[in-house]
Amino acid sequence: MAAHRSGPLKQQNKAHKGGRHRGRGSAQRDGKGRLAPKTLSKKVRKDLSRVDQRHRASQLRKQKKEAVLAEKRQLGSKDGPPHQVLVVPLHNRISLPEAFRLLQDRDTGTVHLNEWGSTHSFMLLCPRLKHRWFFTSARPGDLHTVLDMAKVADTILFLLDPLEGWDSTGDYCLSCLFAQGLPTYTLAVQGISSLPPKKQIDARKKLSKAVEKRFPEDKLLLLDTQQEAGMLLRQLANQKQRHLAFRDRRAHLFAHAADFVPSEESDLVGTLKISGYVRGQALNVNSVLHIVGHGDFQMKQIDAPVDPFPLNPRVIRSSKDSGTAMEICAADAVADMEEDLKVLMKADPDRQESLQTEVIPDPMEGEQTWPTEEELSEAHDLVKQSSKVVKKVPKGTSSYQAEWILDEDGESGGEGDEYDDIEHEDFMEEESQDEGSEEEEEEECETMTIGESVRDDLYDEKVDEEAEEKMLEKYKQQRLEEMFPDEVDTPRDVAARIRFQKYRGLKSFRTSPWDPKENLPRDYARIFQFQNFINTRRRIFKEIEEKEVEGAEVGWYVTLHVSEVPVSVVEHFKRGTPLIVFSLLPHEQKMSVLNMVVSRHPGNTEPVKAKEELIFHCGFRRFRASPLFSQHTAADKHKFQRFLTADTALVVTVYAPITFPPASVLLFKQNSNGMHSLIATGHLLSVDPDRMVIKRVVLSGHPFKIFTKTAVVRYMFFNREDVLWFKPVELRTKWGRRGHIKEPLGTHGHMKCSFDGKLKSQDTVLMNLYKRVFPKWTYDPYVPEPVPWVKSEISSTVPEVDME
Repeated sequence: MAAHRSGPLKQQNKAHKGGRHRGRGSAQRDGKGRLAPKTLSKKVRKDLSRVDQRHRASQLRKQKKEAVLAEKRQLGSKDGPPHQVLVVPLHNRISLPEAFRLLQDRDTGTVHLNEWGSTHSFMLLCPRLKHRWFFTSARPGDLHTVLDMAKVADTILFLLDPLEGWDSTGDYCLSCLFAQGLPTYTLAVQGISSLPPKKQIDARKKLSKAVEKRFPEDKLLLLDTQQEAGMLLRQLANQKQRHLAFRDRRAHLFAHAADFVPSEESDLVGTLKISGYVRGQALNVNSVLHIVGHGDFQMKQIDAPVDPFPLNPRVIRSSKDSGTAMEICAADAVADMEEDLKVLMKADPDRQESLQTEVIPDPMEGEQTWPTEEELSEAHDLVKQSSKVVKKVPKGTSSYQAEWILDEDGESGGEGDEYDDIEHEDFMEEESQDEGSEEEEEEECETMTIGESVRDDLYDEKVDEEAEEKMLEKYKQQRLEEMFPDEVDTPRDVAARIRFQKYRGLKSFRTSPWDPKENLPRDYARIFQFQNFINTRRRIFKEIEEKEVEGAEVGWYVTLHVSEVPVSVVEHFKRGTPLIVFSLLPHEQKMSVLNMVVSRHPGNTEPVKAKEELIFHCGFRRFRASPLFSQHTAADKHKFQRFLTADTALVVTVYAPITFPPASVLLFKQNSNGMHSLIATGHLLSVDPDRMVIKRVVLSGHPFKIFTKTAVVRYMFFNREDVLWFKPVELRTKWGRRGHIKEPLGTHGHMKCSFDGKLKSQDTVLMNLYKRVFPKWTYDPYVPEPVPWVKSEISSTVPEVDME
């Protein structure tokens, strides 16, 4: 019997495919070891099991916890620098000597009063707590001193009033400190125990509510007794430290002592010996040193004397009273320091960073040879050939007349010309009538005498009339800029093609090309520029984290020998001004163009014009300069702003030494009375000389006669040559129309223009012209000391300006 055989029409079922649901093993078997291109290009990430992931997370938490504990133990210990605390009273009723008396407890530790500056500084050594503190203070009104000391302080101790918390001066000081960046801080209330017992609870509740707005989730500590002072010291020693990036990446030092050795050539310049504790990073003798408020200098050598404030000092027991311990006298201590003085490092001239801040430009670098007569004639012939255009012209037209004939598509010929001539005649008649009416009005005018109002002579004596006039003029200019942005009047005495010869027209401000290396000023030959600033910054920061620097380690007490320092630095230090030193990263002593993003401070409403001299706090630097203001956008061109506006963030552009961000920025303005007022706060954006700030000028004209899509426009120009010069530039109107100039009419600057739609009689015709602007080279590292800030001396009222 024959077996059954399936025919060609037998059903064929599909084989099962695992697809995306198949296991990892089958996928690897099918791939046979091959990897996808994305997997090859990326870092191979190990897939950990859930238990391993938990174990890894716990290890990371443990490492972070140990790092925080190590930092706490290092700060203020015998091997680390003293815990520097800046005490800032925020109210005029706060008694700073009383607070220092409570903190200077002889039972807690040994107190060393400061002998080199202000009396409101002392060192507290507490062997029982294994901690040492260095307390300093500054008046809230002395803004620059407070800000400079806050840059190097480990902790800021704010003293509050039990009833009001802080006054206007304290509030202004807090605004500046918040803008600069706060390190670790603690709040303490002084004088609450002096209130009646019934009012103490209410006062603490009200103060807590007021403090919550500025310092959310922060506890208030008391400072009225010795016991409360001890609790405050424990809080200062145990709290977690907050970091400021610009100081953690640079070695810095607060001067505890300074000595000046004049040079042989001059008594005005010499070697400055600065003694203090190294903080932040290790200090190399070959790096450049920046003294805040005075400039950049080089070091000769670094000495390592004996620490004058050891945690466990050697003591001598007195024979008369065995219970009292007397420290080594100052003369013996100085003698021991001189015997034990060690030279840690000396500068190597081959490896030392240069103090060169500017590039010495070569005057022959940009020289160009003048073309010969043959080259000029060839170029002239080439332009003639390329500019030949074939046109249809009436019979008998000369070549000169043919140049002025325009190709008009879809418009009538003879009727339009006749109508334009009639228009022009009517306009001339109207002008003559207007001139006649103006003369009549002048004849009708009369002069009237108005009696003076009674004045308060005592008040007028205090008013500076010249300053009032200048301020009124500024307010008028700012109001005009808000109402008519960038609009300027075309001058009558100078031709517009000469007045605006540096300007150009753009088809589109956003997309039209503009070469950033075109027509640069001479100052750009003096500055430095990075090929890639972001990569350089990343490389330098990576070297700081990974590479070990040879030099004085963090926590060492050292003496720096700084060469070529003016004697004025020591004079400021002897008057009580703090001496603060920062080491610079590579290239930070060189000049370039800095761009900073700032926002207007709400407490200041005074108009600030571009290119006015302002005072900058940029990271660890303080200097004076005249900046430019521009819009903060992501485009390649940025519109210039004439005033510092209050509603949006702006970019400030200025010539200044290179600084690697992040860094906070504060802008101050010196008033006529010598006080410095905070006008803006922000941060450093970039170091980029190629950032283009474009100034716009808007010329306005008024339609005189309107015919469908064409119109006669006047008052934009006042002669025929200017109309022909600006003929290629596109026109726009305030109501959104676009157009161009067709031809001039007459010799008084009237012109026929065509638009993409019908023009309204109340519309205004505008022409945008652009040019690139650059900041002024007015950098000055020296900032004069301001008058202490007092709220009552500053008028916060804005005068009304009558624009009519």
